[in-house]
Amino acid sequence: MDLVIHDTLVVDGTGTTPYRADVGLTGGRITEIRRAGEPRISGRRALNAAGLALAPGFIDMHAHSDLALLRDPDHRAKVAQGVTLEVIGQDGLSYAPVDDRTLAEVGRAIAGWNGDVRSDPAIDPTWRSVGAYLDRLDHGFDGAGIAVNAAYLIPQGTVRMLAVGWEDRPCTPDELAHMRRLVADGMREGAVGMSSGLTYTPGMYAEDAELTELCRVVARYGGYYCPHHRSYGAGALEAYEEMVALTRTAGCPLHLAHATMNFDVNEGRAPDLLALLDGALADGADITLDTYPYTPGSTTLAAMLPSWASAGGPEAVLERLRDDAVAERIRHHMEVLGSDGCHGVPIDWDTIEISGVQDPALAGHVGRTVRQSAADHGEPPWATARRLLLDDRLGPTILQHVGHEENVRQIMRHPVHTGGSDGILQGAKPHPRAYGTFPRYLGHYVRELGVLSLQECVAHLTARAAARLGLPDRGLVRPGYRADLVLFDPETVAAGATFDAPRTPPVGIPHVLIDGRFVIEDGERTDVLAGRSVRGAAFTGTGVHRA
Repeated sequence: MDLVIHDTLVVDGTGTTPYRADVGLTGGRITEIRRAGEPRISGRRALNAAGLALAPGFIDMHAHSDLALLRDPDHRAKVAQGVTLEVIGQDGLSYAPVDDRTLAEVGRAIAGWNGDVRSDPAIDPTWRSVGAYLDRLDHGFDGAGIAVNAAYLIPQGTVRMLAVGWEDRPCTPDELAHMRRLVADGMREGAVGMSSGLTYTPGMYAEDAELTELCRVVARYGGYYCPHHRSYGAGALEAYEEMVALTRTAGCPLHLAHATMNFDVNEGRAPDLLALLDGALADGADITLDTYPYTPGSTTLAAMLPSWASAGGPEAVLERLRDDAVAERIRHHMEVLGSDGCHGVPIDWDTIEISGVQDPALAGHVGRTVRQSAADHGEPPWATARRLLLDDRLGPTILQHVGHEENVRQIMRHPVHTGGSDGILQGAKPHPRAYGTFPRYLGHYVRELGVLSLQECVAHLTARAAARLGLPDRGLVRPGYRADLVLFDPETVAAGATFDAPRTPPVGIPHVLIDGRFVIEDGERTDVLAGRSVRGAAFTGTGVHRA
């Protein structure tokens, strides 16, 4: 054996009772497991793991590391949590497939999520197709790879941007055919499914018939649909119903992104969502979901604008914001009527905290709510928000404090639940979920609150996610499976990240392995870059990382 992990508590991902064993690794795979009482395994190297639990590496089902994986070889935000695989291309907006125009446009639109794709020489965005982007991930840093493995969802909003543009209108038959070809190409090149951001432009302009046709393509290639659906506030349950019905018509598996019930209108309504899912599952639907273990959400300030104000792309948005009459109309929609960008709920500026800006000159707003910053400047909240959007060219990111703890707990108990950080790594004060999601599940919700048992929680974070992704050799501690593993102390594991100190690393996770190689050893990041793209079942290439 290359490595033998001795006397560890194996939490194998199946949800069954943990057991003590020796686990042997060879050639990047688990090759032998001997339970306590059986003859010990020997190998070239041994690790005494007494007092530690061994689990499959955690799978982050909703990540925004699309550029961070290329920019930051350390990527400690995820590696230190025990994450060994991230699913990127989320919320319908990412960087492939693109042409020169759309790369610039999507780069501007989601700079708050990922930074500027064009300004960092380490990224060098020469790709245009899904396959070329995944090849770039495989190459990583000087051909050495990336920090963790990554699977990709085709972003429906980017596809619409490429085929239709930013107009708020139904697509033509020729445009739909173009989008279907783009999705099919992306699936053949290695994507595992398709995402949507149906409160983000231009993806939100797609009608159900258009989405259904694209989902039919995804299903034909063995993928799944992952929508950020049309509302998490007013009309949230109806938005969930829409996605369930749409994917059942298309015959496409459904994975609900960050499946929350937010805002005051949804307090205590998690049972309504779960009843909807249980009814569909009992009727044969293929549905999973992910959540993060926090109440506040995080996105861009520009995402709060009504969709009509975002038509035409970033430059058109800025032009509308400069026009006093149009800006007043935007304010009325946001503060009085409830814009679709804010999920149909009138915006409460006390809940909108600025978490990051692109322009360092605006850093004084970070960590303040919009109302607090407005009071500092002696002006109404909308005046401050408008000025920030203009001065930072739509760049500010926000925390939105609108969640409900009991909803979070009830949803995470559901049998089809998986874990996703939705972690935005940009900004001076990002949401702590980017650095703390997985240890928070294990420490706060397992050990401290008992919402889930240890074995249940590990199954949610590993095997269930791997099954949704169609990965036949990941997500379990089992002979023949890849040696993507995490060792943690069940008695001390905890998220270090807080809202005041969001980049604090976790505690109680001393070792993380990818492909049988230590990426975290004795709590320290090694220089190993063992991550590669994990390509979907329809991949027509010859890469060894085919799912």
